[in-house]
Amino acid sequence: MLRRSFLAWAVASGATAAASVAGYLRWREITPVVHAPGRDAGHFLRDRKPLPAPSQSLSTDVLILGSGVAGLTAAWKMRKEGQDDFLMLDGPEPYGNAAGGQHGSLAYPTGAHYLPLPTEDCFHVRELLADLGVIVRGADAPKPTYDERFVLHGPEDRLLYKGAWQEGVLPHEGVPAQELAEHQRFFAQIDVLRAAVGADGRRRFTFPSERSSMDAAAARLDTMHFGAWVAQQGYRAPSLLWYLDYCCRDDYGAGMNDVSAWAGLHYFCGRGGVAENAEQGAWLTWPEGLQALASGMERLARPRRLAGSAVRLRTMAGAARGRNTEVLCFALEHGVARTFTIRARRVICAMPLHVAARVVENMPDVHRQIHAPWMVANFLMKRFPHELPDAPLAWDNVVHGTQGLGYVVSTHQDIRVAPPEKTVFTSYVALSGRDPREARKWMMTASGEELLALASEDLRAAYGMQFESCVERVDITLRGHAMAVPRPGFRSDASLRALREMDGPVLFAHSDLSGFSVFEEASWWGYRAAQRALRG
Repeated sequence: MLRRSFLAWAVASGATAAASVAGYLRWREITPVVHAPGRDAGHFLRDRKPLPAPSQSLSTDVLILGSGVAGLTAAWKMRKEGQDDFLMLDGPEPYGNAAGGQHGSLAYPTGAHYLPLPTEDCFHVRELLADLGVIVRGADAPKPTYDERFVLHGPEDRLLYKGAWQEGVLPHEGVPAQELAEHQRFFAQIDVLRAAVGADGRRRFTFPSERSSMDAAAARLDTMHFGAWVAQQGYRAPSLLWYLDYCCRDDYGAGMNDVSAWAGLHYFCGRGGVAENAEQGAWLTWPEGLQALASGMERLARPRRLAGSAVRLRTMAGAARGRNTEVLCFALEHGVARTFTIRARRVICAMPLHVAARVVENMPDVHRQIHAPWMVANFLMKRFPHELPDAPLAWDNVVHGTQGLGYVVSTHQDIRVAPPEKTVFTSYVALSGRDPREARKWMMTASGEELLALASEDLRAAYGMQFESCVERVDITLRGHAMAVPRPGFRSDASLRALREMDGPVLFAHSDLSGFSVFEEASWWGYRAAQRALRG
């Protein structure tokens, strides 16, 4: 199927059939390196394979299960407040969705790759960025000053639309006047909603989302799909509809007809941070993506880290020193499981809820969230491909009308007199538009050739047949359960609310508690869990 799709693309773009076939077959000379972090451990846990008896027993005051953004935030906050008696169990992948990689001196993301400027409501992120030196002064001020190295510089983004690049991601050049008028009407409506306050006195849309209004109007928005709301408001412009769907796929891994109207609007209305030395709504980014923040938190937190994953968490009465929560853990070493136990007074469960449900005994019923599968592909480039005239390469490069979400350039922030000889292009694909379970099955069984064909779709559209000659190596990271999809009703889910409010031996901390996966939400639940764990 993917081979036919590629050949159809090549013919449509004007290439001869012979050149198309030859160009496609040359890809077979590059065998992509495919990574599926957590798959083996996750399937081992899912299948409940027999485990050997524990060979070791450890004890700590606070145990953090997971080393993603939520777990690292909890570790950073506890260390900052003077707590040093804690352990961190890495889970199946250190840093989780904030992980990155490296080819020589070239760093690149294998997960999330940017962070919008945090608003004043997002005080926990501002506190963290100040500790990391990203905010150099005024973290509590309306407009902090940021380290210029991390503020995204132009050209920020561009869109390949009808064969030509244009600035920004929303099509505007070659778009009829009536469609442009709809664009203006939509963003004027967004400006009003961004400033709106609910009947309960809270902002209608903010980060962390827990602090957003839960009044009747907000509840109504969460009962319908974003696509239905868009139609209800009379938006019909194809260029705008494509853009709104793209934004939902980019942040939520699902299109606007799959996500809640509240979530769709929150994408546009919840952010808008300002800075003394950057424009409103600017982004922070690093060559390795959010691994820069993850590794920074680890450096500040200095956690005692253990490789492995949790199998069973249970709370027992009468244990000495109040450490009455026991976790059975395992680590796979060359396919062989080794087990050990850890006892703790408090356990911060910083893992996806669908995993926690298999680990935590007597865990309250949790709504079965749907998680979107993603693919992140890193192309190590021998050289930069030739660009179309009058179209400078941007940090974020999006192609209109494809399955992909575009590609980012790892060296964009590396300001030099001349560009580096090599770089890494990172392409993102959300496998939306199909049942997530079927998409995961396809990811598991697809050949490297099939994965590469899909991962390179946007890059081929941008550069044509010259592209493959520029590529030295391809690493593809498969994230089968990358993020929870905020479907209608997610904000009123009673089971999620119960987990958010738990304040006993087990504390939950993961972006799944919010119903969607972004840095601000994951770090919030880690911050909250640390505050609770610190209270005796």
